[in-house]
Amino acid sequence: MRIGIQIPRFTGAGSPEHIGPAFARTVREADQAGLSSLWVMDHFWQIEMVGAAEEPMLEGYSALSYAAALTERITLGTLVTGAVYRHPGALVKSVTTLDVLSGGRAWLGIGAAWFEAEARGLGLPFPPTAERFERLEETLQIAHRMWSGDESPYHGRHHRLERPLNSPSAVRRPHPPVLIGGGGEKKTLRLVAKYADACNLFGGPRLPRKLEVLREHCAAEGRRYEDIEKTALAAFERSTSVAEMVDTCGRLAEQGIDHVICTGATDEQGAAAFVGRVAEQAADIVPAGR
Repeated sequence: MRIGIQIPRFTGAGSPEHIGPAFARTVREADQAGLSSLWVMDHFWQIEMVGAAEEPMLEGYSALSYAAALTERITLGTLVTGAVYRHPGALVKSVTTLDVLSGGRAWLGIGAAWFEAEARGLGLPFPPTAERFERLEETLQIAHRMWSGDESPYHGRHHRLERPLNSPSAVRRPHPPVLIGGGGEKKTLRLVAKYADACNLFGGPRLPRKLEVLREHCAAEGRRYEDIEKTALAAFERSTSVAEMVDTCGRLAEQGIDHVICTGATDEQGAAAFVGRVAEQAADIVPAGR
């Protein structure tokens, strides 16, 4: 089983001038601990499930570029970018740049976006749900086109790119892996089956149902279900023990999760080393179906 870490908050540093050194310490520890992946949220305000909107929040791709310079092995991505917040061509350039500068370690983590107050507050686009999913699918189509080297015009319902040139090309082959976040059974999981290399789902009693729906969409799209990496978040607090987290990883593996991304108190000093110990003990866990 693969183990990653998500850093969803930056309050542990105390003050703005300490955020950079604290974040640097965490990402170095995560890399040295041999973790598979490092993720930040692609939000501009803190989300209500984590804290108050006014809490510190770093812009995702700037933070990941900083992390790339401090690490050597760990993969890097957002969990996840709201497709409507960034123009597809510019987004693919951002992810490609991260991939090139990190030596092929970037992910494209993406979803339809949901945080309306953030978007309205900063003047970002936030169309109705149906349109957000249309724009998400167009973004996925554009990403695959640009990473394939196809410079022919793209004319979608919402986006027009007359020459989707992407130079330099990504280091990762055939392209940086695409992860789609969300468990919507009709739209999101269909897009996973059609375009993505990985999904991110919530654990819990509904997880087996979500994976079965994904399997059905894969069959309809002619994809091998086994080729899609299944990821899930697992939260911990200061009082959580390594054994408790390993047990959580085991339960998720039994449900079919390949890659557990640890989150929660991950901006605390020593958190990445803690997750590293979890990874050591979870290394022999084999997800169901593997």
